[in-house]
Amino acid sequence: MRKFTRRNVLIMGAAGAGAAALPAFGIGHAREGQVSNVTYFDARPGSRSRDLAFAPDGAVWYCGQRDGTLTRLDPVDGALRPVSLGEGAAPHGVTLGPDGAMWITEGGQNAIARLDPTDDKVDLIPLPSQFARANLNTGAFDKDGIYWFTGQNGVYGRVDPASGKLDAWASPGGRGPYGITVTPKGDVWYASLAGSHIARIDRETGQATQVSPPTPNQGARRVWSDSRGRLWVSEWNSGNVSVHDPADNSWQQWKLPGTRPRTYAVYVDERDKVWLTDFGANAIVRFDPETEKFTSYPSDRPNANVRHLFGRKGEVWGGESGTDRIVRVRFGETS
Repeated sequence: MRKFTRRNVLIMGAAGAGAAALPAFGIGHAREGQVSNVTYFDARPGSRSRDLAFAPDGAVWYCGQRDGTLTRLDPVDGALRPVSLGEGAAPHGVTLGPDGAMWITEGGQNAIARLDPTDDKVDLIPLPSQFARANLNTGAFDKDGIYWFTGQNGVYGRVDPASGKLDAWASPGGRGPYGITVTPKGDVWYASLAGSHIARIDRETGQATQVSPPTPNQGARRVWSDSRGRLWVSEWNSGNVSVHDPADNSWQQWKLPGTRPRTYAVYVDERDKVWLTDFGANAIVRFDPETEKFTSYPSDRPNANVRHLFGRKGEVWGGESGTDRIVRVRFGETS
């Protein structure tokens, strides 16, 4: 049985006001006095546990970028079941498909991988030769069941699971495509880290249209849609979280607390609260758009490096790639 630990964490908040910088704060200056349950699960040693997805049976599957596996974690007892993705594998992102399989951006083999949890069979769909070093990043399914993906070396594309056909395009902004999301209306958007923009993909033609946040060279790393179709963007270079509303082409941005925030991951929960990771503060951070307050959940180990967040009702999960752990933050009812 694998070890996992649980702790109660006193969380703290800071108020935000538009794009204004927020004051630094620490554990000794908690303002909200709220207690939340944080649980850490051991991942495989040396795996560099990162992006994750949930299976219908309640299990969590995470990418072991360094050990070349997709590993099933049972949150009940912490048990792990690793599945090798092949020689030289280095998986980055994973998402549950409508077919019940796990779909993986498999950078080591430059392919989209499909893992069937019923028998652990792995199938690979390689990228075309002109994108031989795509540096595959993240994937998402649209409302028609088409899988869309990004590659940091300047590529985005799609796979039709019914036929296995893969299409790929060079991104109009060059290098940088990273996070990707689908809005409630079914629009597909990606964020470009090197290009410092977000882009909407025309699902029929594959053409991408760039939209730039107001902060120059901000390093848009990941993007997530809320229930209204607004796009929340984690800005790595600026330390901001920003939101774009395509309905009126508006933008707002807020600086994360601290002296030098580095905003990496973003996820929007079922209440439209925004969750982020800040490498500068070594913390998972919640942002409430209504009150413009930040709440921090610092890791109990240094250099946690949570690169991806995902959630289900009442919970937010991430992979601590720097500690080989999976972290769960519970904030409400889970049933």
